[in-house]
Amino acid sequence: MRIGELSRRTGVNTHQLRYYEAQGLLDAERAGNGYREYDEDAVLRVQQIRHLLAAGLSSEDIAYLLPCAVGATPELVGCPELLTAMRSRLRRLEDQMDQLARSRAALTEYIAAAERTGSENYPPFDELAAIPA
Repeated sequence: MRIGELSRRTGVNTHQLRYYEAQGLLDAERAGNGYREYDEDAVLRVQQIRHLLAAGLSSEDIAYLLPCAVGATPELVGCPELLTAMRSRLRRLEDQMDQLARSRAALTEYIAAAERTGSENYPPFDELAAIPA
């Protein structure tokens, strides 16, 4: 099938399909006229990619995981590449969450300090927003 048909069948635009191909996540043959030709397995592969992206995995992570993927959702069998990539991604997410929690706490402290000290000497925030930068 051509890229337009794959797009229609999966609901993924052609630009994204080309990106998946460039990232090594999706394979296409080239017909004599230069058009991309996908086999029937490409529909399942795109569904798997979409689900894994929705889980927060990067295209690099997904490249490692796809050989371990079974079914559209997909179910992942416990191959070593899978476990290593998923544990690495989980660590990165936990680090990001820790950083966001620190940023939130700092911002909360700044707000509390601003509310405690001298807020009567400054115009309300909505007036500040109207001042050109």
